[in-house]
Amino acid sequence: MSNRREIGRFFRMLLKFIPFIIVAYGILLLGWGNNIPLYFRGNLNYRIESKGHAFTRFKEVKTIGKVDILFLGSSHTYRGFDVRLFQEMGYKVFNLGSSSQTPIQTNILLNRYLDKLRPEIVFYEVNLPDFSSDGVEASLDVIANDWVDWEAIKMAFKINHLKTYNTLFYGYIYEMLGFKAKHDEPLEKLGEKYIKGGYVEKKLTYNKRLDARLRGVILNQDQLEVFESIIAKLKKKKIKFYLVQAPVTTSYYNSLTYAKDFDSLMRTYGNYLNFNEIMHLNDTLDFFDAHHLNQIGVEKFNKELIGRFFNQKRN
Repeated sequence: MSNRREIGRFFRMLLKFIPFIIVAYGILLLGWGNNIPLYFRGNLNYRIESKGHAFTRFKEVKTIGKVDILFLGSSHTYRGFDVRLFQEMGYKVFNLGSSSQTPIQTNILLNRYLDKLRPEIVFYEVNLPDFSSDGVEASLDVIANDWVDWEAIKMAFKINHLKTYNTLFYGYIYEMLGFKAKHDEPLEKLGEKYIKGGYVEKKLTYNKRLDARLRGVILNQDQLEVFESIIAKLKKKKIKFYLVQAPVTTSYYNSLTYAKDFDSLMRTYGNYLNFNEIMHLNDTLDFFDAHHLNQIGVEKFNKELIGRFFNQKRN
């Protein structure tokens, strides 16, 4: 009986210390994140205003309402679908891409913004590397540049990685103390320009990486399950959607193992077009690196896509 009382007393004391531990850990994270160079912060990576103008994109999406067309996906999306070309046709569009965005991040963004944007058409850029990812790096981008809420917490538990947990906790404290509200990202930086509507135009450069090593990427089943829930969500809301694989260099695409299997799988989910099989772009002149189109390539890709999906301009 005495032993039980001692054990009970121990756990009561432990419970009293938990709030102190949480506060102390938060202070430690804040000090670590603010004063230690990124190179030495292996399990804490809060990159607000990072590449891709995600901070500006997520800030803008909160200010707009219904759109005609919504673009989803990774950097292939915000660098690959030039909103201006669709706006010229009379469509109101928004590009909700983010760096390395996997289905896990696509899902959290749809949970936050789909009912607000109410698109008639969704173009979802899909590719095997993003579907093979654990989603850690993409989660850091969304946490730092959007906000910490219940959706972010659910995402962290889904990914279940120390780096995501630390960045989430740090991000919550950073926001709570009002530091995030002071940020104002420039529209032009590092040779890139943010275009209203979510697109990022990069200064014209040409790809010099003409060889690609074999990439043994294998589909992540967790990502596939979330992807299936996204498709179900779009169908339930009766939103027309198209799955699109944006062009990459021929050398990069040919280096991907299971690329054909991924193609076959995507076709089972609805309207799917792989533009690597449709277009024949130049690995140097139409790209700025192995898997991102330059502005010349973007315009070729978008005109091909528009020609296939849109017969006329919207009045």
